[in-house]
Formats: sequence, structure tokens, C-alpha cells
Amino acid sequence: MKPMTNAEEKEIMNAIESGAIQIEKPSRKLLSELKKASEKTFKKDCRINVRLSRHDMLGIQMKALQKGLPYQTLISGLIHQYVEGDLQEKS
Repeated sequence: MKPMTNAEEKEIMNAIESGAIQIEKPSRKLLSELKKASEKTFKKDCRINVRLSRHDMLGIQMKALQKGLPYQTLISGLIHQYVEGDLQEKS
């Protein structure tokens, strides 16, 4: 899923403000299902050890610092995105 552009966000906000789109309060059932799904998605219950070059490790730490994340979180997020098909290999 690609990020929204400012024009798309503005169009959505205008539709909400004009009443063209009505926002409904989510049901308890939907909230419960979303909570369960998020717990499964973000549960970290496996540990791995990976050997990296110093160059790659420093690069990961710099990228994580720029994003304001711990480097382990960045690595975990990248692996998750790849597994889910959100990261594509260059052809």
C-alpha cells in the first residue's frame, strides 16, 4: 500500500467536512478483532542471531537513528515488510 499524497489527504478531509463521507464508530466486535490481529502481528516471540559486516551494522544504526527507532525495531520491521510482500526485489 503506497502512502497517500497531500492532495489525496486533502480530498478525504474535504469529503468528511462536507458530510459526503460519514465516519462510523467501530463496533466492539470489530475493535476486538483488530486488537487480536495487532497482538499477533506485533508479538515478538522468536529470537535470531545474525552476523553482519561493520559497514552494514553502522548503516542500519544510522538509518534507525534518522527514523528515531531502535535499530532492532528497524531490522524487525524490514523483515516483516519483506515477508508480507511490501518490499519488492529489484529486477
